[in-house]
Amino acid sequence: MQTWSSLNQGQQKALLSRPAMADNNALSNTVAEIIQLVADNGDNALRELTARFDGVELGELSLATSELANAQHDISEEVKAAIDMAYANIHAFHSAQKPTDVKVETAPGVVCELRHAPLASVGLYIPGGSAPLISTVLMLGVTAKVAGCPRKVLCTPPNKQGGIPAEIRYAASLCGIDEIYLVGGAQAIAALALGTDTIAKVDKIFGPGNSFVTEAKQQVSRIPAGPAIDMPAGPSEVLVIADGQANPVFVASDLLSQAEHGADSQAILVSDSQALIQATELEVERQLATLSRQETARKAMSHSRYILTDSLDSAIDVSNQYAPEHLIIQVEQARACLPKLRNAGSIFVGQWSPESAGDYASGTNHVLPTYGYARNYSSLGLADFIRRYTVQELSATGLQNIGNAIMDLAQAEGLDAHRQAVALRLEALNSVSGDTGE
Repeated sequence: MQTWSSLNQGQQKALLSRPAMADNNALSNTVAEIIQLVADNGDNALRELTARFDGVELGELSLATSELANAQHDISEEVKAAIDMAYANIHAFHSAQKPTDVKVETAPGVVCELRHAPLASVGLYIPGGSAPLISTVLMLGVTAKVAGCPRKVLCTPPNKQGGIPAEIRYAASLCGIDEIYLVGGAQAIAALALGTDTIAKVDKIFGPGNSFVTEAKQQVSRIPAGPAIDMPAGPSEVLVIADGQANPVFVASDLLSQAEHGADSQAILVSDSQALIQATELEVERQLATLSRQETARKAMSHSRYILTDSLDSAIDVSNQYAPEHLIIQVEQARACLPKLRNAGSIFVGQWSPESAGDYASGTNHVLPTYGYARNYSSLGLADFIRRYTVQELSATGLQNIGNAIMDLAQAEGLDAHRQAVALRLEALNSVSGDTGE
């Protein structure tokens, strides 16, 4: 436990530092080589890299359509019902985010519009690993479906049998995703960005992944005319603000639910109650012993932080400085804290709002800015799958009304052709007006 007020500014900054992300030349070079292999050899590179990294020899890279149709028969009714509920809640919340087009007559005869259109093609990356990330399929797939993206491409590494879990397939089918490829890692990102004979390139890439996937997303986003990506990514994290009335059992469970994501995850408790912090530390140890991912969670908790502040306002200030991905407020008047909280990816208000709710089924999106990016990036939402563009239409009267201002500004900038494009039109209008007058 660290007492915040006893630390100088440098020590406070160090206390809120994140675990270092893999950022080395070896990683960067390896990913660059993978991207170049895919650029040079396309599908053959994808098969070779899948055999090397996943231990699976693939014939077809794409998942058979029949595998989607059969998915609902290969999962339990309980899991199917849970996926259906999560789908409905995510769909409802993101449907409410649909933007409204704008049309304004800024001056007589000058009409300006803001319109919205879905991205034409999106790549949705779903990591492999020890558990199927059904929730990530829903978070990305439902949002793309509600946005109306006509082409939704899902990439995920194959399991040892050369397939993907039925839960992933069922969630994908609910989201209207019928283009699925058994490719993972940096090579999947390269294929989505560059295109191969089998996988046509996409306009934007979404989804979490390991350090190789994260680095690949960063690299392909710098390719001229290449894809956009959803947001920068780092290890997952949670910060809990709790007061003396908080339940240490709940607080500990929230810290650990984040810690089990990975050894580099970070969990922070900030409280104005020393008794609460001490009780939570004991409860963390008790609950750790019950977890199936105990080893992973214990590694993550080894760089957890327990911070004692002089007041609740000071705890809020610590949170604003840290800018957590997930922020949980377990204080007596939790909602009253909201106006003071500036930087967080997603906020969970009150003792009955665990982070798990947002991760799975409350309806909000669990793709969130990490590593302090909550200061300037937003949680994933419908707007990320939509592009906006402007339209303007000037009548003859409209051009006459603003034409002189346009010409004066163009002349001030020394752009003669810009000025001339207006001047020639005004001369034509004046000529017509003069002819009519005769």
